[in-house]
Amino acid sequence: MPSSQSVSRAITGLTRSRPRLAVGAGAALASVIGVAAASTGPAVALAAARIPALPSATAISPAPRGARVAAARRPSAGSARAASPQVAAAPAEQRAVAPATSSSTGAGASIKPDVAPSRSAAVPAQPTAAPAQPAASPTPQPQPAPQPYWIYDSVNPSALPSYSQAVAVYANGNFAASPSQVGRRGLVLWIDTNGSDPRADVLDVEPGDATPTQAATWVAEKLDASPNSVAIVYTMKSDWPAVQAAINALPWWMPSHTRYWIADPTGFPHIVPGSQATQWYWGQNYDISTALPNF
Repeated sequence: MPSSQSVSRAITGLTRSRPRLAVGAGAALASVIGVAAASTGPAVALAAARIPALPSATAISPAPRGARVAAARRPSAGSARAASPQVAAAPAEQRAVAPATSSSTGAGASIKPDVAPSRSAAVPAQPTAAPAQPAASPTPQPQPAPQPYWIYDSVNPSALPSYSQAVAVYANGNFAASPSQVGRRGLVLWIDTNGSDPRADVLDVEPGDATPTQAATWVAEKLDASPNSVAIVYTMKSDWPAVQAAINALPWWMPSHTRYWIADPTGFPHIVPGSQATQWYWGQNYDISTALPNF
């Protein structure tokens, strides 16, 4: 059990550890402990001695002037909340929906929302893009009408101009040509000089070659062998009436499948009416004719 000296030493130590306590406060505490020891015994006195005394407002030495001025300028929690522009400006729906968190620095810290305020107004729907219009099909351009073209013919294929695309050469007779002499052309007409080859493209009717009667026979044989083909008869303008008379005596559909190539060497491009081709130029190396598209 502690003695009264131990109690006295405890009081002395307490007084020394609290240099700011007044003598009156220590005496009062000793009196209380003495009364408690007298009435209840040493155990109660010892327990009371272990309880630290709370500092009295009159016993605490005044704080430095700077601390008092800082404390006077520090706003209270209520005034800080009232002056905070963030809290005052926050919309009602923001304070109602978003939970507010305060900083751990104290009651005067400003309050900041954790989430952005919700928008009550509906966002207008964006207009959808207009559907793409199907590409218009290109308007078909009218094809140019077929134009007349020139035909070059010669008894000597090597004399034909290299740029000529439509040519006529002889299939038999004294000036018969071979395909190798003609070369690559757009159109090659083979001329029968005596009416012996109905497979040829053209029959030459003039003095020294086939006659008008032979012309009718040749046309009939050619069209009988190939009804959908066309028989071309070349003749002088002066002999044309006789040739037409002989061919018109054939069955009704054969004259309509006959084309006339008339020689009229004026030196100027032209078409003799009623003919489908006209030979208008006679030259030393080759002749030139103008042909209609249906020739």
